[in-house]
Amino acid sequence: MQNEVVSREEWLEARRALLAKEKEATRLRDSVNAARLALPWVKVDKDYVFETPEGRKSLADLFDGRSQLLVYHFMLGPDWEAGCTGCSFLSDHVDGALPHLNHHDVTWVAVSRAPLDKIAAYKQRMGWQFPWVSSFGSDFNFDYHVSFSPEDLAKDKVFYNFTPIPPADANDELPGLSAFYRNDKGEVFHTYSSYARGPEELVGTLMILDRAPKGRNEDSTMNFVRRHDEYEEAAKAPSCCH
Repeated sequence: MQNEVVSREEWLEARRALLAKEKEATRLRDSVNAARLALPWVKVDKDYVFETPEGRKSLADLFDGRSQLLVYHFMLGPDWEAGCTGCSFLSDHVDGALPHLNHHDVTWVAVSRAPLDKIAAYKQRMGWQFPWVSSFGSDFNFDYHVSFSPEDLAKDKVFYNFTPIPPADANDELPGLSAFYRNDKGEVFHTYSSYARGPEELVGTLMILDRAPKGRNEDSTMNFVRRHDEYEEAAKAPSCCH
């Protein structure tokens, strides 16, 4: 359906009204960002070990000499054949940002429970360069509430996005983003986590589509998204990140 067609003067009046809301949203985003930076921190005392192409590493090692670490909880379970479509969509936007993040004292790492060989194969398929490690055999994904055992899913509720939710709304793997800080003493602190649609602003394609005439043009959250090498196949399955 086509929108109402009006004169340039009427359009300008409507656009100015929208601009006021856009400025309000920008100010609100600035306020939210400030509140995020003011969050208290939690010291990470547990020892986590990850499998990486360079061998076994601790959480502190993943900082790669920087003081800030962003961990993307990528949905790729031990028995999955391919990575989550939605996580793949977000990850398509990471490589170009890496030089800017690294030179701003920030390291980006994807973490999945799949074994390293399965991660490497999917990473090669997608053509990505960002660091991606395995937490297989570690409690890391479970402690940060992005992985759920069969026992978890058999309970009345599971804890995701800071809220108890029905297992029917969960999965063995779910998406998220966590931030950590490492001080000069080598101590590591958990500073922030975001789940579900929380990391959506990292997906530049969505921000561009929001400004197109039809917007996201979706029937459900990101149901139009495919892995970037599957569009010609017109896959029917919706994104698993929603």
